[in-house]
Amino acid sequence: MASLSVGVACVLVVLGMKFVPSLATVYTVGDTSGWTTGVDYSTWTQGKTFRVGDILGFHTVDEVSSSDYSTCTVGNAIRSDNSGATTVTLKTAGTVYFICGATGHCANGMKLAVKVESGSSATTTTTTTTTTNPNVMSSSPKGSPSTASFTTWVALSVILIIYMSFWQEF
Repeated sequence: MASLSVGVACVLVVLGMKFVPSLATVYTVGDTSGWTTGVDYSTWTQGKTFRVGDILGFHTVDEVSSSDYSTCTVGNAIRSDNSGATTVTLKTAGTVYFICGATGHCANGMKLAVKVESGSSATTTTTTTTTTNPNVMSSSPKGSPSTASFTTWVALSVILIIYMSFWQEF
């Protein structure tokens, strides 16, 4: 009976590892330089693979169209956040464009184009906000949904191991 319980536990752990999403990569845009003027963000993106589910950290950012990105046009943002602690979860494959909406900042280099690949690094789609305005981005969350999913699976695995150990005694 004990070997059957251990076998069931092993199967459940393997299945859990198969279906648990890997954690999304969280990027601080510009790394130690941050989101500021005078940084070459096209160089910053080199060598990085952005995937659906990854998270970008900014402050005062507008998501814009390709043409508004090219011309640094402010005022036509797809989504905007000026809270000072913005996270953007990459939701779909393709290129996403960001600029700083403060006057002159985009022209001084505060613009970022991110090519997002499918084949997500997490199965979650986006961090939701409590606002009813769809044009406002998420402020910094306390924990990402993928972290919560991972924590849940770890907790369930521990409970399963304890449960199986208990039944082996009988």
